[in-house]
Amino acid sequence: MSESPTATSAAASVTAGATRAVRIGALAQRVGVATETLRYYERLGLIAPTGRSAANYRLYGEAAERRLLFIRRAQALGFSLEDIGELLSLHHRAEASAADAKRITEARLREVEAKIRDLERMRRGLAELTATCSGEGSAAECPILASLAAPEPK
Repeated sequence: MSESPTATSAAASVTAGATRAVRIGALAQRVGVATETLRYYERLGLIAPTGRSAANYRLYGEAAERRLLFIRRAQALGFSLEDIGELLSLHHRAEASAADAKRITEARLREVEAKIRDLERMRRGLAELTATCSGEGSAAECPILASLAAPEPK
């Protein structure tokens, strides 16, 4: 027996205490991620459903939405999912130390600074290459291609 549209929408969004629980698709749409991403985060233990609907659909509350926003902000700063898991754990433990959060963040900052140094090195190399080529003539005469094809200096 199939559910009516009214029953389906009721199952998609139920009230659980003071928080409104929603199915995975509604939560994914709210936070702008794919449902498969939410399932992946659930497998990693980053989020958890608050319960199940009568039709056995996962239901998520406001806490899951807040955790997902936390995850998205941390990802925007380049934290790995492993680091995000640690940060979430610290965020929800009253006895956790701010020093632990700072240690994780400082490690990420060092990684970003190393990548910036690498990017600057690549930028300088590309700028030098482009300065050698007028962009005219045949590919056989191109100093960029000649430089890339040259053997490594010893």
